[in-house]
Amino acid sequence: MSTSVGLPEALERAASALPGDADAIRPANGDPAALLRVLDAEAAARVLGWLLAHEPEAGAELADTWAEDPEAASGPLPLLRGDSLPKAGRKALSRARHRLRSRGVEVPDAAPAALVAKLPPIEEDLQAAFVSAVDPRGTRLAYLVASNPAGGVRLFELVLDEERGIVEFEVYATGRSKARQFLRDLRARERFPAVEAPADAVRALVKKIAEGQPTARPLPRGFIEFRSHVAEPAAGAHTPGALAREALGDGADAAALARAAEMVQRHEIGPWPTGAPVLEKVAERIAELGKSQLVISPAARREQGQSLLAEAQAEIFAEPVGGYTAQRFEESAYVLWKTGREPDAKACLAAAQAFRSGAAGENPVARALLEAVLAPVLASLDEPAAREAEPSLLVKP
Repeated sequence: MSTSVGLPEALERAASALPGDADAIRPANGDPAALLRVLDAEAAARVLGWLLAHEPEAGAELADTWAEDPEAASGPLPLLRGDSLPKAGRKALSRARHRLRSRGVEVPDAAPAALVAKLPPIEEDLQAAFVSAVDPRGTRLAYLVASNPAGGVRLFELVLDEERGIVEFEVYATGRSKARQFLRDLRARERFPAVEAPADAVRALVKKIAEGQPTARPLPRGFIEFRSHVAEPAAGAHTPGALAREALGDGADAAALARAAEMVQRHEIGPWPTGAPVLEKVAERIAELGKSQLVISPAARREQGQSLLAEAQAEIFAEPVGGYTAQRFEESAYVLWKTGREPDAKACLAAAQAFRSGAAGENPVARALLEAVLAPVLASLDEPAAREAEPSLLVKP
């Protein structure tokens, strides 16, 4: 039995022990009348019963106060029974029920159900995990939900990027009901929806990205503290993208690559700009073509721009950029697979395989990505050569 505490502190302990009722207990701020108004009869009985079992003095105070409230006459007190409560709790409950009877309230000697003599069953080893689609910058969100030893759940939120590593990390302690609502909202997002994945698969993905953390970007402090919770998968665990590859295959045939390139052109995936210096040089050279004083047709300028892309394509997608791009396509495949777009998922897996093969110079998806990244400067080739130079819209990290 714990040492005696005041009613507000005891109610906070009850909120931690009864996470399903915590969202109603805490806003009452220890006010018995407010608590009785926000809890239904069974929930109020659970809370009072927990206090009588674990904090009997605070439970007695709450029971005595509720015995004077007309709402308690048809609420929690008649539902309680004390046969499994400790002696102090039984005495407090008996005293409160006697006070009700003295006021003319009929209270049965045996309640129909023993609601609160013990803690309600708690889900054991709660686990859930989600990953979002990859955004145009190459970033995605990952979520892990696990039981909190203090009650309720912990929700871990991570921002992941192959190039930038673990970008952000947050951990939230909340009740199960709020966590469930958050995850429902997460699934319903129109842009960059999140899909459920095995928890160890998400941990494997987090571990892989953390292992490649750039030295110039230290890991977030919170991630270091909770690393064992979010980045230590079971032995042999595969990332979500690897699970998609195992299920769907990874054949990089021409039709699949063409489909992946079309997805990039439709802005459904990518363009994932990179920090490669050569990309900036190509952008500058294309911009110079657009500013050239030579009188040549827009078609000729476009052809020269495409030649510049072809010359630089293999160099831009050399390692590590090719590896980043392959993994982003593979992880995108998992989300597409789980949202019912299996042909698009297979196209992404084919693109990932093509980038891993190292033949980026002949890869139509690589060209589509470059054209998407450099679209603003490529568009300048269709404008009059005498126009004033405009700032480059190339996205830089």
